Amino acid sequence: MKIGLFFGSFNPIHVGHLILANTLLDRSDLNEIWFVVSPQNPFKKRKSLLHEFDRLKMVELAIADHFSFKASDVEFHMPRPSYTVDTLAYLTDKYPQHAFKLIVGSDNLTHFHKWKNAEWILEHIGLLVYPRPGEAQAYEHPNVQFVPAPLLDISATFIRESIAAGHSVKYLLHPDVAQYIADKKFFQ
Repeated sequence: MKIGLFFGSFNPIHVGHLILANTLLDRSDLNEIWFVVSPQNPFKKRKSLLHEFDRLKMVELAIADHFSFKASDVEFHMPRPSYTVDTLAYLTDKYPQHAFKLIVGSDNLTHFHKWKNAEWILEHIGLLVYPRPGEAQAYEHPNVQFVPAPLLDISATFIRESIAAGHSVKYLLHPDVAQYIADKKFFQ
């Protein structure tokens, strides 16, 4: 099976993530997309993140009605901070029957060469790249595929700040995720 791996802190997961995942599934040869919840992104401050289990729960709520989407907590059981290449190597070993592709936004391409073991990722996994606002789509490698997708500029930061200020986030979040956030009083 061909699996797209969509890594993120998902703090919280929002409709932009869901739209991109659905578009990538539809416009590529992927069979499934796994949302890999990262407990600690090496480039983000830990204190700004909700607990990893709450973020995983929100992903599960958001994708519950899509049989080709799965939530993954694989990085919860790995050393921290987690590096993408380590997770990819682990998944490749654990699921040799699957062919994995890493899903990234075009904004990641500028600094991709600085990622830990970037060449290994390109050679053994490959990239499915979706467009990001203001980012050029140019990267020459046979294992890099650009997939047309809507240019979405929805950020979890905007959503968190909106909730904190008492503004509506209707249509930015799956209704079940919005209810979970309201019930737990997150970001207030």
